[in-house]
Amino acid sequence: MMSYRVKIINDQAITIHKLVVHRFSVGDAEDPDLYAAQPLLDWQNSEQGKWIMEHAVDQPEYHRHLDHNTYGYQYAITAELTGKDYTFYTLKWGSHR
Repeated sequence: MMSYRVKIINDQAITIHKLVVHRFSVGDAEDPDLYAAQPLLDWQNSEQGKWIMEHAVDQPEYHRHLDHNTYGYQYAITAELTGKDYTFYTLKWGSHR
């Protein structure tokens, strides 16, 4: 998923790209968010996670979806980046997922 919008920052029109920066799965669990905490923290402490946390326009968000194939959950972390940061991200870590 990737989309963009234009936001006015300091009287300048800035293109903001929204993209999925990380995905992971959690098995069938009574409290999946509890089990997702460790993979979320591991990603946040990785080189990519630290860079995203520093350069994201707003705080990145995580989204939980049911995975009907495994009866577990899929998590996706989304972030919004300016055009310059989006270009750097795609050059360093590849295209959005």
